[in-house]
Amino acid sequence: MDSPDHEESRVLYSAGKGPEIVQNINANARNKETRWTFWLITAGISTTFGAAVPTGYNIGVINAPANVIKSWCNETIYETYGTVFSEGNLETFWSAVVSIFLVGGVIGSLGGAWVADKLGRKRSFLLCGFLLVAGGLCFQFTKAIGSVELLMIGRIVVGLAAGLTTSTVPMYLTELAPLGLRGALGVLCSMGVTGGVVVGQVMSLEEVFGTEAHWQFALSFYVLLVIAFFVPYHWLPESPKYLFVIRRKQDEAVNELKRIMGRKVRDEYIKQQVEAMRREASPDHQDAECGDDSTVVEKPKERTLISVLRDPTLLLPLVLVCALQGGQQLSGINAVFFYSVSIFESVGLSSTDAKFANLGAGCLNLFVAFFSPVLMAKFNRRFLALTSCSMCALFLFALTFVVYFIDDVEWFSYACIVAILLYILFYQIGLGPIPYFIGSELFEVGPRPAAMAMGSLASWGCNFIVAMLFTTLQNAWGAFVFLPFTCTCVALTVLLKFYLPETRGKHISQIAPLVASGFRSKPLVP
Repeated sequence: MDSPDHEESRVLYSAGKGPEIVQNINANARNKETRWTFWLITAGISTTFGAAVPTGYNIGVINAPANVIKSWCNETIYETYGTVFSEGNLETFWSAVVSIFLVGGVIGSLGGAWVADKLGRKRSFLLCGFLLVAGGLCFQFTKAIGSVELLMIGRIVVGLAAGLTTSTVPMYLTELAPLGLRGALGVLCSMGVTGGVVVGQVMSLEEVFGTEAHWQFALSFYVLLVIAFFVPYHWLPESPKYLFVIRRKQDEAVNELKRIMGRKVRDEYIKQQVEAMRREASPDHQDAECGDDSTVVEKPKERTLISVLRDPTLLLPLVLVCALQGGQQLSGINAVFFYSVSIFESVGLSSTDAKFANLGAGCLNLFVAFFSPVLMAKFNRRFLALTSCSMCALFLFALTFVVYFIDDVEWFSYACIVAILLYILFYQIGLGPIPYFIGSELFEVGPRPAAMAMGSLASWGCNFIVAMLFTTLQNAWGAFVFLPFTCTCVALTVLLKFYLPETRGKHISQIAPLVASGFRSKPLVP
């Protein structure tokens, strides 16, 4: 039997009212289900503070206490092996300690697809927490037992957790969310990582734990967050789409969907969601008549990384996901934060004050991130992504120009600060949050884990490249080190302008055909 909304739509069509009014009515019907429920809020908070914030924490915590940890490493290596590192060897060793986290991120991303399908979205989150706690314990005891090896093991373990977090947590949240809240839940991982960086910077200050006696507490403090926010794990829902499409547990999927949406959910909404999942599970039979809820769903074709890479219909969305995630890092956000300390020192701030000013820039990044859920709900993805990329390119070029002439024009030091702050502002409205969840909006459930894993791999891989090359290129190129980041943002703007379809408020069945023809696709054509 048709719902009242469908019946009203049929009447309007017969009365010649046109499709626009009907679309508005159907949109209003969907909006009735676009609300924050208890389990959506709980899952969002638990995953954000239990995995995303610790991921960002481990990115931001290592910089401030670097000198005291390097000194301890040098002494420990001498006591253990009788070897004295030269300054150059010590710097090389420290680079390995820092960058092995990124190597772990790459490996964790590659494993994300397998873990998400074999363990499920919810248990993938549990594995993230287990790895984070294991890494924190390594940090806590590394000084007590005098082992630099344990420090490196801890760094690679939390790197594995970070790669797994960025490839699975956004997917888990977007699969839980109703259509109208998909973007708002999808950006929570990005917000958590951004907030974690700031928390890590604060906890590693000399005034807190960043001292010779307490640096191990700075590195391991995040474990308290993981333990506290994993308390509700047992009761968290599994992704209904994963249960229905991948595991073929239809009854469990429907029960989880009802539990997520709460008591007020309409039966018609549940039927619509089941129908959408059935179509996603059997894409070759989308136009067939579907029976009642007991209809058996065929087992979907297994989508491995290799099969996704070889599928020509997935080429363009995969390029978009990898370009956005990799471009997020190649846009130079970490390099800008690294360079901002010297910029702040150039206007007369002391080294300590410059570090606090840099922390302030990080707080601005976090402040803007808090508005991401509202931005994702109110504005189209294309508009935000294009605005963000183009403005980042503009202010990176401006930063290059003013840094080059900073000694010739007195007020250019202040112009540098303005350029940095505006760059951070525009980065966070689109290029910061959107890459984390766009894969969940461009791919169906089957190939989605592989696509998210490839995107996360691109992110951590490009992060590693920037970490390894930036200092060398800065010494060789000076101010022009920002030009490659500028070119990346320009290239991203062009790619998104022609090939990124609008995904806000659309089901995957509407989006996938728009990009199925590769670079011959015309995703902007209605």
